[in-house]
Amino acid sequence: MSYNKELDPYSAKAQNDNLTPQEKVDGLHTIIKKVKTGMLTTRSADGHMHSRAMAPAGPVSHNQVTLVFIANRASHKFEEIENDAHVNVSFYDEGSTHWASYSGIAKVSQDKELIARHWSHLTSAWFGDLGDGTHKGDQHDPRVAVIEVIPEEIRYWLSTSSTVTKAASIVASAATGKVSAPGELRTISQQEIQVIQGLHQK
Repeated sequence: MSYNKELDPYSAKAQNDNLTPQEKVDGLHTIIKKVKTGMLTTRSADGHMHSRAMAPAGPVSHNQVTLVFIANRASHKFEEIENDAHVNVSFYDEGSTHWASYSGIAKVSQDKELIARHWSHLTSAWFGDLGDGTHKGDQHDPRVAVIEVIPEEIRYWLSTSSTVTKAASIVASAATGKVSAPGELRTISQQEIQVIQGLHQK
């Protein structure tokens, strides 16, 4: 069955397209900065999908739509990204029920300037010093690489009601047969992403 908004009144009611691209990015950053950790999903050569928790570095600018992760090139995710660069990164805040989902292309780099820009002293804890004089767990370690997720589409949900109000709305809607949408569903399209990135590069 193809998508039919008349049969999906929840999405139709929640969708808010009356925002500028920058307003959408501001709402997105509200979620990312609070949640801090996302689930990066990749696909292996046998078709299986694997997810793991990762904390993005940033955002470092007010209009950043890419996600940047510092990671160990020896891990399985790099092999899977090489097999298929299409990835998803999702974030969820249990307290507010805010969520965000990035669909995009993963780009792997060992660019020293990019690593330095996003490195923090805590990052070394994920690598460790192997004691061989080369794999020191610092930003110059040959295992260190950047995974940059270039989004093709971003969707997120921003709750606009308190927990109590949200629960009351759901109960009332269930009793009356009406649709409850105690928040906003926002989409940052590929075209909007390209506009934002173009403005950012100038």
